Amino acid sequence: EVQLVESGGGAVPAGGSLRLSCVASGDSHGVGPNYMGWFRQAPGQEREGVATIDTYSGSTYYADSVKGRFTISQGHLKNTIYLQMTSLNPEDTAMYYCAQGRFYWGDRRWSRRDLYTDWGQGTQVTVST
Repeated sequence: EVQLVESGGGAVPAGGSLRLSCVASGDSHGVGPNYMGWFRQAPGQEREGVATIDTYSGSTYYADSVKGRFTISQGHLKNTIYLQMTSLNPEDTAMYYCAQGRFYWGDRRWSRRDLYTDWGQGTQVTVST
């Protein structure tokens, strides 16, 4: 069982930046490459994929809405991922969740919530006008 702990959320004005962190502990199970990523959920909306990284190859995937503004990366030990968020706008306001899963063909399926087996509790990001 993998435990994920997020940190780094907060309140910032539009145009500001935040850096989220997620630390994983425990053993992951399943077959296939290991993906760690970020999802977000705003009130009344479905949880959506923001960005994911293949922790072995380093390949990264982003939602169109955050490309060029957000950067996902991993730490040296590969059990930590980060989400550097810049040029934040009010539409980025949401609870941000870290997730981990093992599956194939991540380039086509990275944003599918059902493929991620482990989830953190979330960290709130609020962007004001």
